[in-house]
Amino acid sequence: MAEEKKFVAEVTSMEEDFAKWYTDIVKKAELADYSGVKGCMVVRPYGYAIWENVQKSLDRRFKKTGHENVYMPMFIPESLLQKEKEHVEGFAPEVAWVTQGGSEKLSERLCVRPTSETLFCEHYSNIIHSYRDLPKLYNQWCSVVRWEKTTRPFLRTTEFLWQEGHTAHATAEESMEETIKMLNIYADFCEEELAIPVIKGRKTDKEKFAGAKATYTIEALMHDGKALQSGTSHNFGDGFAQAFGIRYTDKDNKPQYVHQTSWGLSTRVIGALIMVHGDNDGLVLPPRIAPVQIIIVPVNQNKEGVLEKANELRERLSKIARVKLDDSDKKPGWKFSEYEMKGVPARLEIGPKDIEKNQVVLVRRDSREKIFVSIDGLEKSALDFMEKIQADMLVRARNLLESKTYSAATFEEFADIIENKPGFVKAMWCGDRACEDAIKEKTGATARCMPFVRENIAETCICCGKPASNMVVWGKAY
Repeated sequence: MAEEKKFVAEVTSMEEDFAKWYTDIVKKAELADYSGVKGCMVVRPYGYAIWENVQKSLDRRFKKTGHENVYMPMFIPESLLQKEKEHVEGFAPEVAWVTQGGSEKLSERLCVRPTSETLFCEHYSNIIHSYRDLPKLYNQWCSVVRWEKTTRPFLRTTEFLWQEGHTAHATAEESMEETIKMLNIYADFCEEELAIPVIKGRKTDKEKFAGAKATYTIEALMHDGKALQSGTSHNFGDGFAQAFGIRYTDKDNKPQYVHQTSWGLSTRVIGALIMVHGDNDGLVLPPRIAPVQIIIVPVNQNKEGVLEKANELRERLSKIARVKLDDSDKKPGWKFSEYEMKGVPARLEIGPKDIEKNQVVLVRRDSREKIFVSIDGLEKSALDFMEKIQADMLVRARNLLESKTYSAATFEEFADIIENKPGFVKAMWCGDRACEDAIKEKTGATARCMPFVRENIAETCICCGKPASNMVVWGKAY
């Protein structure tokens, strides 16, 4: 028994050290490993399989709304990056530069893309000429590089995987509609696939994307009460279009600048999955995003007919779910611990006695609930079982979000909550950047967003006492 428990004994409890617990799960669940390049990670097959499921789901949603996938170069000439002043200033501290190709020094430095706005703008300036060329609804799946000082697997790495959408529209109204549409797609994806509820809202000017007219965000709350920005959608207006000369001739034969958007979601959502749903025995994955939805573990597999029946069940269930049969010579207890660590949503146990009774045992990873179901009609029972897991995980995550969301009417109340009750704090703000800076300096909390659903917590700003203009959700963040 001691040998069987060894697999989970190496995980630090989240109550003892949340950061260490997180790293332990990344390693022990075989999601990622450290590489020889500082700040970069090796995404292992199991971690990449989760990302592939993220890609499939989002890509399907993007294409359903008319978006097409493209691919832009990895390198950006310095002169191109410099065209939008605010944008380049925002990314300057994180940019990696290529100065030499082979044995020759380059005549112009090349930036390793931290994001691809300038590349899309250059391309759009070449291909957009008439209103008939609009809209352009492009997306690309790629990696980007940002030279981070402090890194942690999935949450913040020097190189990471993501998708970045870049669209061009004829009018400001169309670009605004696109901006909110894509934010809603992200929010729906997080809730429906990841079982993670989010708060939707607009970023303050301090927190918005460099060069954007406005940035909108979905903010998720982790188990330790910290926020994680999980996806953003930016309305660029015609600022980039003016910098890059992206103009079209309208129906009245008049030249107009296009209006643009940009939106992205990255592998940090895998970090969110760990920190919203995980427990002290490892990862806990919602069925819709799990690489393996059902693990079949034969019990007493050396007994006659057990493996044959297990294989028969695998064949049947493979038609409706992502199923794996573990017929290795490891002890069942070890297998249970291994797949609990990997967060496989459902475990199916089958042994000689089960075969006699024409039944199997189904065990939930999230609640450890165990039920016996007939082999007849197993497909429906398994589907119902997984849908219940998915729904219950969202409810628990929503309860966590609600239980760790507070309101504060005064600065003293606000500071006390930030210090003693980690989570989101709803409080009023006058809109002055100086107050936003002061709140961060005094408490460490940042403005996560001005939510679409607002409340009138008080009439005055918690910092300066002047009339409030916005309710803001504040919190400490990853």
